[in-house]
Amino acid sequence: MRVLPCGDQALLVETESLEEALGLYRSLRRESPPGVTDLVPAARTVLLRLGPAADPALVERDLRTRDMTAAAHEQGPLVRVPVHYDGEDLREVADLTGLPVREVVRLHTGCEWTVAFGGFAPGFAYLTGGPRELRVPRRAESRTRVPAGAVGLAGEFSGVYPRSSPGGWQLIGRTDLAVWREDRDPPALLRPGARVRFEEVRPS
Repeated sequence: MRVLPCGDQALLVETESLEEALGLYRSLRRESPPGVTDLVPAARTVLLRLGPAADPALVERDLRTRDMTAAAHEQGPLVRVPVHYDGEDLREVADLTGLPVREVVRLHTGCEWTVAFGGFAPGFAYLTGGPRELRVPRRAESRTRVPAGAVGLAGEFSGVYPRSSPGGWQLIGRTDLAVWREDRDPPALLRPGARVRFEEVRPS
C-alpha cells in the first residue's frame, strides 16, 4: 500500500485491489487509530480524515501493521431490494452476455452483493460480488436522464440510481425502494459494508 498526505488533515491510502481497500475500510471501521474522524472508501483507496489532535505518523504506522485479510470477510447488515426486471437495456445485457433474459435475472438475484463504496451522487452505492457472467461495459452513450430507482450494471458493479440523473449504466430493472431519503438518519440505505439481495417482483 501507499500512504499519501491529502491536504493538512487527511491521509489517502492506495491499495492494490478493491478487496484490499474493502478489508482496510472494514478494519478501520471496527477500530480506527486515535484522531481519525471519518473514512471514505473507493475502488482502490481509503481516505482517512484526521482531527486536529491526530498524529499522521502514528496513524500511518498503525495502517502498515494491520491485518486486512481478517476484516475483508466481515458481514454487514442485509438489505433486500425488490426489483421489477423490465429495464430498457435488459435485452442488450442478454445479448452482450450471450445469456437468455431469464438467466440474467436469475444470476442477478441469485447471489449476495456487497456495497463496496459510494460515489457519483449522494446515495449511489457501487455493489460488488456479482457473477462474472454479468460483467458488461457501460453504454456507449450515456442517457441524459435515468429515473430514480433504476437498477443497472457496469463492469463488475451493480447499482441503484438514488434519484433522477444522467447515467451510462446498462439498466436491467427498477425498484420502488427509496435508497436515499434526506429525512432518514442516515439518508443512504446502502452504506459501505452492507450486503444486498435483489429479489424479483413478479407481475401480478
